[in-house]
Amino acid sequence: MKRIVTIVGARPQFVKAAVISRLVKKEYSDKFEEIIVHTGQHYNENMSDVFFKEMMIPKPDINLNIGSGTHGKMTGRMLEKIEEVLLDKKPDLLLVYGDTNSTLAGALAASKLHIPVAHVEAGLRSFNMKMPEEQNRILTDHISSFLFCPTETAVKNLDKEGITKNVFNTGDVMYDASLFYEKFACPPKNVEIPDDFALITLHRAENTDSYENLRNIVEALNESAVNAVMPLHPRTKKMLEQFDLKFNENIRLIEPVGFFNMIYLEKKCRMVITDSGGVQKEAYFFKKPCITLREQTEWVETVEARWNELVGSDKKKIIDMVTNWNSVGECSQPYGNGKATVSILNCLL
Repeated sequence: MKRIVTIVGARPQFVKAAVISRLVKKEYSDKFEEIIVHTGQHYNENMSDVFFKEMMIPKPDINLNIGSGTHGKMTGRMLEKIEEVLLDKKPDLLLVYGDTNSTLAGALAASKLHIPVAHVEAGLRSFNMKMPEEQNRILTDHISSFLFCPTETAVKNLDKEGITKNVFNTGDVMYDASLFYEKFACPPKNVEIPDDFALITLHRAENTDSYENLRNIVEALNESAVNAVMPLHPRTKKMLEQFDLKFNENIRLIEPVGFFNMIYLEKKCRMVITDSGGVQKEAYFFKKPCITLREQTEWVETVEARWNELVGSDKKKIIDMVTNWNSVGECSQPYGNGKATVSILNCLL
């Protein structure tokens, strides 16, 4: 039996881990012993605990309770604590997801102890090295022993960097998650959802930490008069208050929601406006036009299929796209057949 330590810490990782950890417990328990370590990068009820409760993810065996802080402080504390776990548990493999500080800290800690690292969602590139996520994913890929790519584009990105060994195009675990959990979709409690609305999510530092960018986005959405629902990320709420920026009443701000609520909103909305990587894909899975508040995206397939438009924080572009744009592309499926989870676990065996 192989012992795996799985590192999670942020909301997108909970969704990705959900499908793999659930399958390990249900069908592979005689082959893998999984120890789930939650770094505490996302630590409040709506951003963390609710996911484990509703998504049937085994509760974390260890919670490091790192909390918030600067990138260096968070990553350093995680590296120290994860190393202690690895020295104690002596796993055969460390499993990490995506591109967060938790991902990089886990990969570094394992690599320095000569523990093989498996990276789920390997090979993604925005080609914007100012993004902390881009730095995290590149460094993680270059010290990983197993690289599980969601698309053929990701495989090609790794090949260009000289990474060709143990690279697998398994498809996207997020597609698996959307297919499996779609039947559990439900509206947020105590929130009135309009019949015709755009769904907005906004959280990336490049937008929230820049007064100019955040002001442009707020003013554009206000002036477009789009009828919208926006689950408000804690970071965004903090920066709106700090910069004294306010959305008009046409933007209905609600508390962060669970994954089932998010699926419901994505399926019911007419359009998605986001700077989230995962939400771009989910919009594509549910055939919703997506306007992305970034200059680049890792999910180039959605742009090539004409279901996703990149507008950055350009006020004029945002207003124009929100007001006038609807997708005209076909919706093929470059993200696999919904069985990425099985492919990953079979590769690890």
